Amino acid sequence: MTTRKVVAEVVEARNLLPKDGEGFSSPYVMVDFDGQRKRTKTKHKDLNPIWNEKLEFTVTDPSTMIEEELEAEVYNDKKTTIGRRNHFLGRVKLLGSQFPKMGEETLVYYPLQNKSILNMVKGSLGLKICYFDEPIKPPDPPAAEQPPAETPPAEAPPPAEAPPPAEAPPAEAPPAEAPAPPAEAPAPPEGAPPAEAPPTETPPAESHPAEAPAAEAAPAEAPPAEVPPAEAPPAEVPPPAEAPPAEAATAEAPPPAEAPPAEVSSPGDNKPTEEVKPAEEVKPAEEVAPSKEEAMHRLERRRPTMAPASAMSAEYFTKDISSSFGGNNERSAYDLVEKMPYLFVRIVKARALPSRDSTENSGDPFVKIRVGGDIVRTRKTKNTSFPEWNQIFAFGKGTLQSAPTLEISVWDEDTGTKDDFLGGVCFDLSEVPTRVPPDSPLAPQWYRLEGDGRVRGDIMLAVWMGTQADETFPEAWQSDTGGVMNTRSKVYLSPKLWYLRVNVLEAQDLEIPAKVKFPELKVRVQLGMQILRTQTSNIRTSSPFWNEDLILVAAEPFEEPLFLLVEDRPNTGNNKDATPLGQALVALTAIERRVDDRMVSSRWFNLEKPNGEPNDNYHGRIHLRLCFDGGYHVMDEAAHSSSDLRPTAKQLWKPALGVLELGILGAQNMLPMKTKGGRSTTDAYCVAKYGQKWIRTRTIIDSFKPRWNEQYTWQVFDPCTVLTLGVFDNRHIYMSSHDQKTSDLNDVRIGKVRIRISTLESNRVYTNSYPLLVLLPSGVKKMGEIELAVRFSCSSLLDVVQIYNKPLLPKMHYLHPLGLSKQDMLRNTAMKIVALRLSRAEPPLRQEVVQYMLDTDSNMWSMRRSKANWFRIMNVLSGVVSVAKWIDDICQWKNPITTVLVHFLFLILVWYPELIVPTVFFYVFVIGAWYYRFRPRMPPHMDTRISQADTVDQDELDEEFDPAQSSKASEIVRMRYDRLRSLAARIQTVLGDFATQGERIQALLSWRDPRSSGIFIATCFMISMILYIVHFKMVLIILAFYFLRHPRFREPMPASLLNFFRRLPALSDRIM
Repeated sequence: MTTRKVVAEVVEARNLLPKDGEGFSSPYVMVDFDGQRKRTKTKHKDLNPIWNEKLEFTVTDPSTMIEEELEAEVYNDKKTTIGRRNHFLGRVKLLGSQFPKMGEETLVYYPLQNKSILNMVKGSLGLKICYFDEPIKPPDPPAAEQPPAETPPAEAPPPAEAPPPAEAPPAEAPPAEAPAPPAEAPAPPEGAPPAEAPPTETPPAESHPAEAPAAEAAPAEAPPAEVPPAEAPPAEVPPPAEAPPAEAATAEAPPPAEAPPAEVSSPGDNKPTEEVKPAEEVKPAEEVAPSKEEAMHRLERRRPTMAPASAMSAEYFTKDISSSFGGNNERSAYDLVEKMPYLFVRIVKARALPSRDSTENSGDPFVKIRVGGDIVRTRKTKNTSFPEWNQIFAFGKGTLQSAPTLEISVWDEDTGTKDDFLGGVCFDLSEVPTRVPPDSPLAPQWYRLEGDGRVRGDIMLAVWMGTQADETFPEAWQSDTGGVMNTRSKVYLSPKLWYLRVNVLEAQDLEIPAKVKFPELKVRVQLGMQILRTQTSNIRTSSPFWNEDLILVAAEPFEEPLFLLVEDRPNTGNNKDATPLGQALVALTAIERRVDDRMVSSRWFNLEKPNGEPNDNYHGRIHLRLCFDGGYHVMDEAAHSSSDLRPTAKQLWKPALGVLELGILGAQNMLPMKTKGGRSTTDAYCVAKYGQKWIRTRTIIDSFKPRWNEQYTWQVFDPCTVLTLGVFDNRHIYMSSHDQKTSDLNDVRIGKVRIRISTLESNRVYTNSYPLLVLLPSGVKKMGEIELAVRFSCSSLLDVVQIYNKPLLPKMHYLHPLGLSKQDMLRNTAMKIVALRLSRAEPPLRQEVVQYMLDTDSNMWSMRRSKANWFRIMNVLSGVVSVAKWIDDICQWKNPITTVLVHFLFLILVWYPELIVPTVFFYVFVIGAWYYRFRPRMPPHMDTRISQADTVDQDELDEEFDPAQSSKASEIVRMRYDRLRSLAARIQTVLGDFATQGERIQALLSWRDPRSSGIFIATCFMISMILYIVHFKMVLIILAFYFLRHPRFREPMPASLLNFFRRLPALSDRIM
């Protein structure tokens, strides 16, 4: 049993606002967390104070720590100021979800915020915050100390000792009823620092949490009559506290790394922690405000009515299927999916079983369960008459419809002969009770085994009807998945990725061979499969200098060290010519982490003899500056489908904006993917990814209409992100985890769906059928349809709107941006690391699945994608083309009424130019409001027309699927190369035309053509004189009327200005 503690180290503050009237302040920091308030010492007359003080807080409930808020307020000590002033200097608010574990904390400077617009604050506060779990020592047995406390019974009646027992019950009241959350003391008035004792005067109870319960229990147990009531409440508290966590863990399918902390603690475990705090720090239960997540879920209970989407006739489009499902169900953990009835059978154990073997006293019993045509068996237990199985079986709706009874029989396994029947039990399915969470689990009972008219022992089991929301469902044997372990639903987490920055500064005392006069020294840096090299040093001596940054990707937990090799590598292109001079190994756990652009300290590392030679001499040293950059977001997805944009450092994470819920209902019209036993079949499963959380549904075996009905949730930190879901055919069902990792078979992709969160309306359920499209060498093919229910719930619309004004990426991407080529290299490396780590899970998430979900081939050359991007550009420019065509129609007087109206509008705008900008914006507003009626009613989907997949040439598809090292014949490669050359020639011509127009503009004043330059400057002089004499508005009107003149007054030949511009010289005639 452990207790969680949060350590807040107040390091320093910078650029504080002076408050004492003399240009200084005497600041101190008040930190408030979980109802506990502590402060630092006062730093007199210092606007950049340094404290370096650690404040420790006890977490009442570790499961709700992520919702707690730590508030650090900076005040000016009022004792150092004359007169009444506002002593508030700023504050910092952090959520518990931003606290890292001890050992991962880094110094972060948070900008100080004000309480209201009337407060002026500036500066920043440097904090180091972390948490750790401390084992609680069990209290000493109180038996030896209680008799002396009870020996003087004569002193109990006097009234002088009555107050101590009266104060004891309030301290023990919260554990007796429910774990009451602690609260903070009343907040001080704004601008006035709260009164608080110095941090050094902490109560004794905080330093000895394990002894506090025993010390407080002694006065309460003095009267003998009060002992039984004090022991009764702990027996009543655990049952209600154990059921809800089990339900929550199953319903929301949380990642394994997050579930245990919320499940371990119980009300009994929290008792010492609650009694530790002084009475003045305990907050009444009625003052506890609901957390942000609770308020959000209360908002989500009000489910808005969903307007039906328009029907799509094309089979490649999304379909609205909300009418097929209950849209007004009560909000629950499985309200987006259908309820699937299951018969649950829990076989616990048996007793007093007879033995049918003549050679042994005890048999090898196992249990057979028969429901309709399905027969399953438990594992066998060897040589025992009191076996224990503790296995759960779940039979689906298809099995139950053809089975009126449930038969459970016990058998003794015999090798080579027929198994012996030991007895059985039969149940009528119409009499089986129904259990609906959050009901407590059904208690198993003993049943007498019957058979041949004789008693054969007893079996303990439980039978009930439930749904997929039952907490035992994920780990139960399931009839629709064949009961294979590798087909069950699982939750995976992507590894935490860091950018490792290696700044190679210099080296000294290298042992360079005497035959090498001018060495070309480089440093090779290797981390796993990543290998980078510095440039050749300009100083060709034994003390070279580089000062070059190399960035690699590292994944937690850090398994491999950083390997550095100094070598003399001539630029011959042959690795055999490289001469190693020294090497060094650096453990990643010893490297400093930073969250901003502050400079970290550099270190010297001694070099060892390379090639494994004995290290008995000094071989030089290398100077490095190493750090993990936690201020960047490590990109492991394609840029257009990113699902997470947060930085690596947890301290920089912002609070979640809402919750994304995904209900995977089922699929329809699936095509056969393989042949098994002479017939076609499909074993489909789904994989969804958003943020760091991956989910995998169970595999539905041998079904073209699989029904999963699984629901999952994710926290949303940025709505401009994408949820990706893929469907695959499982080809490793009956393989072990080891065989899956070594198998050459790949799970076949069936289709993919992407949903951008920003396209979803808040608190609305989208229930649609999405086409599953896959691009094959033969063309695009529809593999089926998948039915999904999606809901994005947000507690505050204002928070979501504010996120649109903030940068898309973390701050470090703009302060120290990475080059495009470096970003692509790091992204590819991160994708490989994620695929490798997830393939090592149990059961593994295969690499081809991860690569398909992450779009690892999105940057590969494709003629089809090039055409698609070209038509996208044409679609964007179509608006400009439409405006130009409309202006041309006005100039040609195609519609005289419109042309006359344009004349009058132009006159109004010329005489009242202040109306131009408001008119333009009002016009845009009207157009946007008009288009609101035609807004999309369903999330967008994969579009074959935009992708140019329905009109692609066969050879272009074959080229797209050809790997980077082409495997085609030389004639085909030559033909494709010639085609690419012709395309590049057209692009080259277009680029030349753009350059020509720009050079003609430059030639106006360059006097390369003296006549054209002379004409241009003379025309400019005449225009300037005319504008000096004639009013500018009159000039505009004359030019506009000339531009809009009737076609009768136009000539078919090009305009004079265009003729003059085309005659200007360019540099195209000087290109060889």
